[in-house]
Amino acid sequence: MTDSAITRRRALALGGAATGALLGLGLASCSAPRRGSRAPAPDAASNAAPDGQLCVLAPSTTEGPYYLAGALFRRDITEGRKGVPLTVRLTVRDHPHTCGPLKGALVEIWQPDAWGYFSGYTALHPGGRVPAADTAGANPATCLRGCQTTGADGVAEFTTIFPGWYKSRAPHLYVKVHTGVSRTGRSFEGGRANWTGQLFFDDRYADEVYAKAPYTEHRGTRGRLARDRVYRGGGERDGLMRVTGNADRGLVASLTVGVDPTRENIASSSDDEGLPSADPSSPSSSTSLRPPYDEASVSPYGSPDDAASASRPATP
Repeated sequence: MTDSAITRRRALALGGAATGALLGLGLASCSAPRRGSRAPAPDAASNAAPDGQLCVLAPSTTEGPYYLAGALFRRDITEGRKGVPLTVRLTVRDHPHTCGPLKGALVEIWQPDAWGYFSGYTALHPGGRVPAADTAGANPATCLRGCQTTGADGVAEFTTIFPGWYKSRAPHLYVKVHTGVSRTGRSFEGGRANWTGQLFFDDRYADEVYAKAPYTEHRGTRGRLARDRVYRGGGERDGLMRVTGNADRGLVASLTVGVDPTRENIASSSDDEGLPSADPSSPSSSTSLRPPYDEASVSPYGSPDDAASASRPATP
């Protein structure tokens, strides 16, 4: 393919996402091959995207109402939470440089547990009929949250569980991609957040998973992908992951995303995604926790004011 042909193709992709550029852009997965054709295998020695695949810009989504700063560096984020095993494999590519693998990017993920509760926000009821949040054996501000840096292949991989559902939303997990950060002990600081996204699953996988314990203890009507308020229906471009495996042996979910490491993403923390209502029988959530913190001095069920005064970061 000639340079001029590549330029024309990229111009078309960029033009379709001009509006999203105002909000901060990432790259969705490279476009899928035509029906009936086979996707070419990536060339591990090349920094270019595989031939026949086109990097397409897509707007970042909101970070949602459950973000907590101070994610810990680790691959396994479960902290013993029960659920169907899930491996999340994200490949990050560098948009300005022919969509080559982006080494050293920090990938941060967070998600709900099998009943729809987020660590740090366990007093927010996920909707439906569900037991009280199980906080035994896990850090109430770090469970199912974590970060890693990408290798030379641009890949970051996490061990977790399939996320539960919460009021009005299809099952999903959240991700941020940062560049230029500095490591501070077990966490990080500085740099810029280049892309914020929400990663989705086809309904058939959720149907299979939610028929198993402990997911069956959360009863009610969950959101479906076609009616989700955030998912735009564009497949991988809009965060729909490629999934293999099954609910009996575990699932592997993969997606290729890309960022412009020179661009700061502007992501809203409040959105129209159906924030679960607070459980009237529970005190306010301690939303001001910033892990890592002194567990002995902080209760996840204290008031926001109490938590703010008690949950100071632990001294390294």
